[in-house]
Amino acid sequence: MQPNTLLDALLDEAGISHAGLAAHVNQMGRARGLTLRYEHTAVARWLKGQRPRGRVPDLICEVLAARLHRAVTLDDIGLGVPGETGDRHGSPLSGFVERATALWRSDEQQRPHILGAPAVTGTPAVMPVWEWENPPEDADVSRSGPTRVSMADIKMLRAARAHYELMYRKAGGIATRSRIVGFLNAETAPLLRGAYSDALGRQLHRATGGLVAVAGICAYDSDAHGLAQRYFHQALRLAKASGDRGLGAYVIALLVNQSLFMGEHRQAVAFAEAALRAAGRQITPALAADLYAMQAKAYAQLGDGGAALACIRRAEAEAERIRPGHEPDETGYVQPGLVNVQVAEALLCLGDLTAAGEHARAAAAVPSHDRGRVHRLAMLSQIELRQGEADRAARTAVEMTERARGTESQRLRDRLRSVREHLAASGCPPAVEAAELIDGALRVPL
Repeated sequence: MQPNTLLDALLDEAGISHAGLAAHVNQMGRARGLTLRYEHTAVARWLKGQRPRGRVPDLICEVLAARLHRAVTLDDIGLGVPGETGDRHGSPLSGFVERATALWRSDEQQRPHILGAPAVTGTPAVMPVWEWENPPEDADVSRSGPTRVSMADIKMLRAARAHYELMYRKAGGIATRSRIVGFLNAETAPLLRGAYSDALGRQLHRATGGLVAVAGICAYDSDAHGLAQRYFHQALRLAKASGDRGLGAYVIALLVNQSLFMGEHRQAVAFAEAALRAAGRQITPALAADLYAMQAKAYAQLGDGGAALACIRRAEAEAERIRPGHEPDETGYVQPGLVNVQVAEALLCLGDLTAAGEHARAAAAVPSHDRGRVHRLAMLSQIELRQGEADRAARTAVEMTERARGTESQRLRDRLRSVREHLAASGCPPAVEAAELIDGALRVPL
């Protein structure tokens, strides 16, 4: 089940509490000869994605229409088609915009059923990728609205994406998420509902897609995986509307990374293949290198060493083709050394400690921003411990901990905890001291 953000947004607009809606539905039902005994807990279940039974969806529409003084349809409350309250790429773009902006609003208001929603798996997870890859395309994305969108607005969205991405790298997703979601609600939503031509609309959807992807990254970094997945699906739909296949492939790379984290390794392989296949010539060397490297990690986890090594070779070949200044802004995260640390992780999983160490040291030797350096040092420290170099691993871990200070990120905390466990288990005095240093850093609540 996916949270019903449309119903949530209309309840907020109408100023009706959960208990109030339940009472009004019960009253409407009595007037029609129905005996209903709904309470606020039932409304909470509806908002989590459960579909009300029988005629109740129509009664909800009547209650909201009376309060808002306008017609309210089943589609308006996210109950038009049973079981489909989530973001679907095959739906008209106008309906998608309403669902997307409703999610942003619910996120900004920190609705528990949004923040705590689990990530979907199976068909619901695969369908957005399939629909991005396959027809129909959007023939015309123009729209009539109260405010005319200009190129200045597009440039503002692009600047905002760069700003929040930099903030994420420096301060972490937890600190950045509320800021970017506030921007989506205050600045981006009115533009999507504005007036624009097809040509300008495609640029608007592309700029918005890049921004929404960063919101998803921040949610992922905050351990809100269901929410992150919905943002990624939104960004994929926006990429399709923009006609930019490269942007879509970048968003799928984010889904591949999340799939790896959740242990969905076959899904990670399939998503990466879809991105590489469908983006075609629009995919850049940096993005292709990252996709192949993540595929290698997935195959390694599946125990397919041959496929993992083949992907490693492709990743390394693509990395050599990267030309700084010829990549879109979104792939700036593929900095020198990133592929090395991905490959090191795959090789470590395959049991090739020597080769993994070579790649981890190469990754750590290249300058990078603090966030990236924490991941590289974490991998290097883990390998150094496995190689029996506890003193060196401890020194690496100390630098890693210092680099992580000031960043509010659940993913970096995961890295620190993992390294701490390995250090403490070694029993070596310098390693134990480094583990205690990490303990001190982890004691600060996020």
